[in-house]
Amino acid sequence: MKPVFVVTGPSGAGKGTLIRGLLERLPQLEAAISATTRPMRAGEEDGREYWFLDDDEFSARADDGEFLEWVEYVSHKRYGTLRSEIDRIGGHGRVCVLELELDGALHVQREVPGACTIFISADVDELERRLRERATESTGEIEDRITLARYQLEQAHLFRYMVRNDDVTRAGEVLAAIVERELVLAGTMACR
Repeated sequence: MKPVFVVTGPSGAGKGTLIRGLLERLPQLEAAISATTRPMRAGEEDGREYWFLDDDEFSARADDGEFLEWVEYVSHKRYGTLRSEIDRIGGHGRVCVLELELDGALHVQREVPGACTIFISADVDELERRLRERATESTGEIEDRITLARYQLEQAHLFRYMVRNDDVTRAGEVLAAIVERELVLAGTMACR
């Protein structure tokens, strides 16, 4: 059975950046596309950024057990990982990478035998700087995310690995080394 890699951590930790670098370095990996009920933004495409579902379809799929994990945010928008994404990626002969929030990552860790969970960490001051630099949230939303980040950082010990992203090049190398090691252990990558 191919492993499933789960990458989590607080907002602003650099999960997306590190995963993009990992996918470039290890072409046998593929990131799962999450499903969401939020509206599609300009330039987005169904099945590329997200699988865009309306509320009724999301609810029906959740009721039918089609989600590996899902979460509803305060804005009443839901996000989740369809089990079919893991099957789709495995069907292409690739290994699945999930970028999840903390609760979803813990759920997958419990539900998927052999899931390799990796927590991406950064200092709170650095997280705040990155969030403000992104300028995608209001000041109040940033403060909420920082409060949540403090809690999430306290949960890092629950995951198999932790990568400190204080230098993106170094953190990318550490993440790749972890994934390569786990692929070798799972027998899905030839030893170098």
